[in-house]
Amino acid sequence: MGWHGRLELDYRRDGDTTLAHDRHDGPLRVLQRLYPEGPGICHHVLVHPPGGMVGGDTLTISLALGEQAHALVTSPGAARFYRSGGERALQRVDARLAAGARLEWLPLETLAYSGCEGENRLRFDLAPGAEMLGWDVLALGLPAAGQPFERGRYRQQLEVAGRWLERGVIAADDTLLLDSPLGLAGQRVLGTLWFAAGTPLAPARRDALLDAARAACADHALARQAGATAPNDAVVLLRALAPRVEPLMDLFKAVRDAWRAQAWALGAAPPRIWTT
Repeated sequence: MGWHGRLELDYRRDGDTTLAHDRHDGPLRVLQRLYPEGPGICHHVLVHPPGGMVGGDTLTISLALGEQAHALVTSPGAARFYRSGGERALQRVDARLAAGARLEWLPLETLAYSGCEGENRLRFDLAPGAEMLGWDVLALGLPAAGQPFERGRYRQQLEVAGRWLERGVIAADDTLLLDSPLGLAGQRVLGTLWFAAGTPLAPARRDALLDAARAACADHALARQAGATAPNDAVVLLRALAPRVEPLMDLFKAVRDAWRAQAWALGAAPPRIWTT
């Protein structure tokens, strides 16, 4: 039957404070609620005690952010899709942001083990005036351990409702996708970092975000494997390929810090869990 976990997160602004409430059912919960930047920004660390997902497992995370609430959500370690006997493992994230709300969706990387049947669906619904930063980082197989992605499939859906939708399937036997210079070019770590808004970004603001991302990439080891673009007037993207997770995460953290400063006039304030 598999594990079925559900976590509901609700953020509401009360004066100068973003209050957070959570309800969980099954093996998915909040480890800590922290305010390292003051009461206005709630940092949440989510944990999944089983450590990974196998065929038949389903994890659902629902987030609701009220007006002017600001939440940063991350994790203490990688998510894992383990080898499956044939059934699919599904993680689903659904976030709704009210006017003026801000969300930073920053979980650590996902590892797709050889033989997995994994699916990851992310959907963010932003009201006018709401904004978010988010990333998704995927490692196929275990690159650092020399364990290749030889069997299985991984399905991905990223959506900002009404603004941006991407769907893709990575199959271990699709060598054209995995190894072609027009595909992943032999790299086994891929990531997307985005800034999105519920209303169109002013051209000058959008260009400033693109310039900040390109400046961070220029002197980075992944400079030739990363690129920033704006698919429409409300979304800015940075995509990158890498042989291992660490350099890609290093780049994404640098761009996230730059975008945070550019868009919101906030300091970097990396979650403490990233260094423990």
